[in-house]
Amino acid sequence: MSQEFERAREWFLSGRRVDMGELAEDLAISRATLHRRVGSRDRLLGEILWSLSSASIARLWPTCAGRGAAGVADFVSGYVRFANDSPPFRDFLRREPERALRLLTTRASVCQQRTTAKLAELLSGEVSAGRLVPPLPVPDLAYLLVRIGESFVYTDVITGDAPDAAKAHAAVTALLT
Repeated sequence: MSQEFERAREWFLSGRRVDMGELAEDLAISRATLHRRVGSRDRLLGEILWSLSSASIARLWPTCAGRGAAGVADFVSGYVRFANDSPPFRDFLRREPERALRLLTTRASVCQQRTTAKLAELLSGEVSAGRLVPPLPVPDLAYLLVRIGESFVYTDVITGDAPDAAKAHAAVTALLT
């Protein structure tokens, strides 16, 4: 990872807003150089968010209570819990709700694309092992499960209700069983 990415990630994790001008100044480079190295602010934030998501995915799947439908439900609710319990993530969501939703919930976002692809891999493994009979084609199911998870992460921004990992678990269980 580049020093630019690492510094921006440090700022994000400390709850600091990642401002491209301030970041360039801190790194003693021009804004043009920073943009050439990391792309736009949205791209940089997307990569930071993905780095956090991918780390949680790597930790979550091996620790799920079971496999098959139960394991998938544990995985999705664990992912929701991770997001809901992450102060830097919640700070970002409160500080920049529209940007956060755009970066995290659209098909154009690296986070949603990569999370959906990773979940499709996990689902395919469960289907191949005979532990899961998917109610939809695996790519569609992965996308739907990601959207279910998002619904219970961003509830406060969308409806004003409290985010709730238990509801995500119940919804995934209902879908898969």
